[in-house]
Amino acid sequence: MDLTLTIFLLVYLVMGLGTLPGFKVDRTGAAVIGAVAVMATGSISAASAWAAIDYSSLGMLFGLMVVSAAFTVSGFYGWTTQRVAESNVSEPLLLAMLIGASGLMAAFLTNDVVAVAMSPLLISLTLSRGLNPIPFLLGFCFAANAGAAATIIGSPQNMIAAQKLHLSFAGVSKIAALPALIALPMIWAIICFLYRGRWKLTAKPALTAQAAPQATPLAATLPVFSLAETLKAAIIGLSVIGAFIFTDWPRELVALSGAGFLLLSRRISSKDMLGQVDGNLLLLITGLFVVNAALAATGLPQILLGYMTESGIDLGEPLPLFFISAVLSNLVGNNPAVILLVPYLHADSDPNALGAALSLGTHFSSNLIIFGSLAGIIMVERAAAFGLKISFGEFSRAGALVTLATMGFASIWILLT
Repeated sequence: MDLTLTIFLLVYLVMGLGTLPGFKVDRTGAAVIGAVAVMATGSISAASAWAAIDYSSLGMLFGLMVVSAAFTVSGFYGWTTQRVAESNVSEPLLLAMLIGASGLMAAFLTNDVVAVAMSPLLISLTLSRGLNPIPFLLGFCFAANAGAAATIIGSPQNMIAAQKLHLSFAGVSKIAALPALIALPMIWAIICFLYRGRWKLTAKPALTAQAAPQATPLAATLPVFSLAETLKAAIIGLSVIGAFIFTDWPRELVALSGAGFLLLSRRISSKDMLGQVDGNLLLLITGLFVVNAALAATGLPQILLGYMTESGIDLGEPLPLFFISAVLSNLVGNNPAVILLVPYLHADSDPNALGAALSLGTHFSSNLIIFGSLAGIIMVERAAAFGLKISFGEFSRAGALVTLATMGFASIWILLT
């Protein structure tokens, strides 16, 4: 048990830090190494390790990644951002439009994909207008995380929770959608207050070589907008969501079927589509399934849950789960936190209420620090490539206010529902 616990702690240390100190091992590498280690040391058998991998969750996640990728390769993300950012409106109104677009797209197309696809264009367009990109990037990032909380397909961790807890699309959104919607004007008001009088760019940043090709208003390196492919993606995407809501068909088969139809195209290469799928994330999740199963076999998690229950902390209640998931997601990351928690959420209470609390807790808290979400990391790294430094302090100065405001409202909402 000591060896299994050591491996587990090392893996989750990397989940929190983002890298293994002294080594060039990232989160995905740590998850894979950890999975191999628990098998090699006999903590879990190869057969049990394979059984621990939730293929239905991975299938659903992969399928929905392809659906989201279709909107990237069709040029929809770039077209949307360009239309919004080139609007002849005031800076606060432009920020409001970007926050609204970000929150809406993240709810149905996943927050990480939206951040990856749209951040380079958002930066180049604001720079071309002489605007300071930082408030727009922060608002866009915070809105993507908040908007993703509204649905079970808004983020990878929500998809995992939905599969493991058998959540209802409508049931979770009935609880989570309002706080997610209210969070958007809160984000706008906080960013406007913090950056009042600082909308304009004071000095032109120095571009890195990798950013230079993208630093034009037209963002020529992005896919050309195709109305036909966007309509195809929209029809299939809406069909998938409809099947989630109105049928009891296996979600992984629904998502994979949608992906199959989208990959069958005469205009867009399947290679380009699959190139947008986050294979590292799928591999990370696979490794964590194995590592977590090895720890569960020791009986330690059950003992800890017993202590928590004796102390009055019940993960079967939405409000405690909301706060615990919020803290844990900032320690080890959103996806690892959910993978760690969901096996122990079998309770007599409404699973949709637990799913909504888990979604709101992991998403709203992720705006506190840069490494609280993949969307935050993406935004900061893309900004750095354009010579724009978003420091830990600047991110958290806005993020702390956003987190306090949104989590405060969400906690009251959960208590009342």
